[in-house]
Amino acid sequence: MRAADGHALSYSQVVRALLVVNPQATTTTPAGRDVLAHALASDVKLEVVQTSYRGHAADAAHEAAEGGFDLVIAHGGDGTVNEVVNGILRGGPRPERPMLGVVPGGSANVFAGALGIPRDPVEATHVLLQSIEHGTRRRIGLGQVFADVIEDGRWFTFNAGMGLDADVVAGVEQKRAKGRNASPALYLSVALKAYAQNVRKPQHFTVEVPGEAFDDVGMVFVSNTDPWTYFGDKAIQLNPSTSFDGGLGLSALSTLRVPTVGRYIAQVLATGNPKGAKLVRRDDVGYVRVKCEEPANLQVDGDFLGTTTAVEFRAVPDALTVAV
Repeated sequence: MRAADGHALSYSQVVRALLVVNPQATTTTPAGRDVLAHALASDVKLEVVQTSYRGHAADAAHEAAEGGFDLVIAHGGDGTVNEVVNGILRGGPRPERPMLGVVPGGSANVFAGALGIPRDPVEATHVLLQSIEHGTRRRIGLGQVFADVIEDGRWFTFNAGMGLDADVVAGVEQKRAKGRNASPALYLSVALKAYAQNVRKPQHFTVEVPGEAFDDVGMVFVSNTDPWTYFGDKAIQLNPSTSFDGGLGLSALSTLRVPTVGRYIAQVLATGNPKGAKLVRRDDVGYVRVKCEEPANLQVDGDFLGTTTAVEFRAVPDALTVAV
């Protein structure tokens, strides 16, 4: 653990921690929040913020970082984690930034799963308390995306993309705004509709990575770690060699025709190591630049950011410290 001046904390020092709770997350409950807060309060000097608007988690995490807190804990889904990370790192990574703690409370909890943090909140709380007690932590790399729809860039922890996957994220957000709960069935139904629309009106992207460029790509997935996401309890692996310790992974299909997509999905589900003549895969790249003539949807960590025609995804090593 590190104090605000960047020096290591001894176990006798009081750890200042902020617990950021998203009450709208899929599996977050008031009772669970209270149990978590009670457990943490026995080990740290704890403050609790319950989010009430989009961006609240980021604002609270930023205030904690500026206020010299040692630890910011995200209790919610991947969107809450993403906001907290962006709040901690607002203004750029620095040694005195607080450490991130995660207690899952969403439906997928991809970031926690990729770090080996239990998806069960009670078990995750135990891991977090052990980390606080013993001072265990991990430094990880993140992705950062720059586009005209984002001011000063946006950090992402596990995945980002343009085209089909962002269409799905946008569709699910619309459904959830109308009261639908996030579930594998909802994602599947929205994905099938989005795919049918893409078949009728294909999107065309130009993709550039260091030393290479690819024209007329149909969809673009960018990974910061593995897995790319979860479908229920099934890990979906697109770039299994990608990790928090390296650069970004690229997975892109040159066509979205049914035979190609069907073969790709079958490989992903069966082996987690897709290959093929229509598939562009690269691991450990420093950046991925994407352009298109017609505005396309953009998502990071399952959060829809808007539409744009040009995006740059960058790998940023050793950007964040996580309690594990």
